Amino acid sequence: MTISLSDYEAGKPYAGDYEADLVALQTRLAHIQVAHIVHRKRAIVLLEGWDAAGKGGIVQRLCADWDPRNFEVWPIKAPSEDELDRHFLWRFWQKLPAKGDIAVFDRSWYGRVLVERIEGYASEAEWKRGYDEINEFEAQQADSGTTIVKLFVHITQEQQDMRLKDRLDHPWKRWKTGLEDYRNRAKRADYLDAMHDMFKRTDTRWARWTILDGNDKKAGRIAALTAIAAQLEAGVDMTPPTLDPETEKVARAALGLPPTPAT
Repeated sequence: MTISLSDYEAGKPYAGDYEADLVALQTRLAHIQVAHIVHRKRAIVLLEGWDAAGKGGIVQRLCADWDPRNFEVWPIKAPSEDELDRHFLWRFWQKLPAKGDIAVFDRSWYGRVLVERIEGYASEAEWKRGYDEINEFEAQQADSGTTIVKLFVHITQEQQDMRLKDRLDHPWKRWKTGLEDYRNRAKRADYLDAMHDMFKRTDTRWARWTILDGNDKKAGRIAALTAIAAQLEAGVDMTPPTLDPETEKVARAALGLPPTPAT
């Protein structure tokens, strides 16, 4: 399927009961996390998208009801000198989830074919080779039983400018903006070309891209959490865990409850 970001610019306001629907999704996601813990399943959720597209807000609401012992959020920034001395995927291998855990990446290894391509941090040969290296890396994770959810949050230039202005005007949001936001903004056409190449080359049967219209924050958040929930559920047994009979027997006696009726 050909992916065109221009198809995700309607920005329609969320039509439902946002607060109620958000709570329902977070409850659903909490159950999904328990299923991953109980069945010792691994999962990766990664978000890519424009600066100020709302990735952080999605991550915040995604993890709101999760047990912190079994997930990790990785905000990906520029690689360190130590990381630059190694293959570009090395630093991501260190962050992959263990059995029963979910790893959330706010930006990811796709920097190789986006910012590293556009800013010249990777040579043409390196970023072109990166497509196959990424596909093989994701195939390894999928083959080992890890569910991979890949989201891209799209916003228009007009919407991005509104949010960047808000960051300048709001004293408690200024920390979220920097020179790189405007460096990237000036190269939007180049980034659009790179993004469409990325979708074409890395939308695989084992790790498909889900594109989100993030121009309305509430609608984008609900769409993101819905997509994540659906894809994570598909990769794990969602039958509620059974109670150990011996534990139940001891608990009922300790709590003064009648024994479980014989069946």
